[in-house]
Amino acid sequence: MKLRNLYKFSGTLLVMAVLALVSCQRDPNDPGKEYAPNMYLPVGYEPYKQEKANPINPQGLTMRLPVEGTVARRNYTTSFGEGDSSKVEDLMVYNIPADSIAIAEKVLKNPVPLNEKTLAEGKVMYERYCQHCHGATGAGDGKVAAMYKGVPNYASDAYKTLNEGHIFHVITHGKARMWPHGSQINPEERWKIVHYVQKLQKGA
Repeated sequence: MKLRNLYKFSGTLLVMAVLALVSCQRDPNDPGKEYAPNMYLPVGYEPYKQEKANPINPQGLTMRLPVEGTVARRNYTTSFGEGDSSKVEDLMVYNIPADSIAIAEKVLKNPVPLNEKTLAEGKVMYERYCQHCHGATGAGDGKVAAMYKGVPNYASDAYKTLNEGHIFHVITHGKARMWPHGSQINPEERWKIVHYVQKLQKGA
């Protein structure tokens, strides 16, 4: 009985030794036998490469490379007023850097006409995106302002003189603790908000 147990023990040791020798490799980067390696060693796919070449495009690509130095943007043209085809602006063109607010103050002019309709639309956008910090009257007393601190009062002497270019630029790129809203609000909507903010600056 003892001899049989010894054989079993020796056999077990032999199997373990063989497994250890098989699993150990000289290359430290080789993990040896792996279970489902595709779960943690994914294949990296390149967007401009494919297995089958496209016979139409250069280099057999399905997706063509964009022209060097260009950035794709949607076609955004608009007109203001009924039947006014002469007032068409491409409002998506805005390339003033975030750190150049002084330039924005000098060159930017609101292309959206000020009237009851645009002011009302600006109020809606203000209530949607700005009021939680700046408050209903622009006094900087919104619910979020209690946590952020330092939200300005538009009607105060320090802020009531800020011009349309400054306001638009800050909405677009943000400033201090205010986050940028350029990706959430399109340019036309931002300009309408500017109209409404300028109304709040007057305490109206």
